[in-house]
Amino acid sequence: MKILVLNCGSSSLKYQLFDMVNEEVLAKGICERIGAEGSVLTHKPEGKDKYVVEKPMPDHSTAVELVLEALIDKEHGVIDHIDDIGAVGHRVLHAGQKYSASIIVNEDVKKVVRECFDLGPLHNPANLIGIEACEKAIPGKPQVAVFDTAFHQTMPEKAYMYAIPYEYYEKYDIRKYGFHGTSHAFVSKRAVEFAGLDPDNSKVIVCHLGNGSSISAVVNGKCVDTSMGLTPLEGLAMGTRSGDIDPAVVQFIANKEGKDINEMLNILNKKSGMLGLSGVSSDFRDLWAAAEEGNKRAQMALDVFCYRVAKYIGSYIAAMNGVDAIAFTAGVGENDHDVRKNVLSYLGYMGITLDEEANNVRGPERYISTPDSKVKVMVIPTDEELKIARETKALVEA
Repeated sequence: MKILVLNCGSSSLKYQLFDMVNEEVLAKGICERIGAEGSVLTHKPEGKDKYVVEKPMPDHSTAVELVLEALIDKEHGVIDHIDDIGAVGHRVLHAGQKYSASIIVNEDVKKVVRECFDLGPLHNPANLIGIEACEKAIPGKPQVAVFDTAFHQTMPEKAYMYAIPYEYYEKYDIRKYGFHGTSHAFVSKRAVEFAGLDPDNSKVIVCHLGNGSSISAVVNGKCVDTSMGLTPLEGLAMGTRSGDIDPAVVQFIANKEGKDINEMLNILNKKSGMLGLSGVSSDFRDLWAAAEEGNKRAQMALDVFCYRVAKYIGSYIAAMNGVDAIAFTAGVGENDHDVRKNVLSYLGYMGITLDEEANNVRGPERYISTPDSKVKVMVIPTDEELKIARETKALVEA
């Protein structure tokens, strides 16, 4: 079976086509600047040259059509006909409390995605557009929604409830949901396999560190806590997001600067984090370069990031009453050896010892702790698209 995986953002569409016989990626690409001037499709078929199409994409429906055309293109395509695609798996940000697992799309699923627009205003509308665009372009093909929040739905009340009047939970379902769930599910499972742990007796912490970052605590394959909340703004300091702050800061700045709540949320989401602290960039490569040149604010931002990561790890060790393995993943987690080293420097009390040579390697999954380390620490590259493809295949063939 060949499965197309789509990840629709507000102005972009990422895709991969898998042959699930051997889980091979046949092609991947991205549509950028959807709904704006300068729309472009970059298509990379396996074993062939990159193919770039500069063409207006007024909406996601047009983008989906261009992707399908690229996949069957005689020169740059990888399949003969659209019917070769057996199903489409969609990354969907938010399902509220309705769905705790992936599901084949029907009218009720689309209704739930629509009802969660206010919980995921940048992503859910685009996710739904992608689903409906595929329904139109390849009618009759199964569509599967894989929710970013689903993996975290096993959290207990003590982990997901906010200490605000209970009526707001009853009225509006305000609680911690967590995100990056597909990545946390994939990496936590793989960490258990890689470390040779008992799946039914394991405690794993996953550090998904990138421009957006989150940490999860996973006991026996089930999430018991995670750092992101109602929205992806809670938790770690990130590329442009503030992460945890005293809520009164919002009122204080709003009053001093004459800003409304929407302006404040824009600042906390898009102008804070590493960018806001450093004044340099949200990209960790730029921050390290600036820090090496003596930029104290860039160094401070990096110190804040690593400290926050270490604090969350420590709190989750307490929440699980121990830990067997810690896995680093995503862009920063997989590639930034300095971040990993700095984070682990806080955890010596756990008997964690770092293998400096292994930590300086980029690429494959590997241990970065020494053989005598009391906690196994590893790098596990994430593969959210493959996880979505596997979930889609399982549901379609069930």
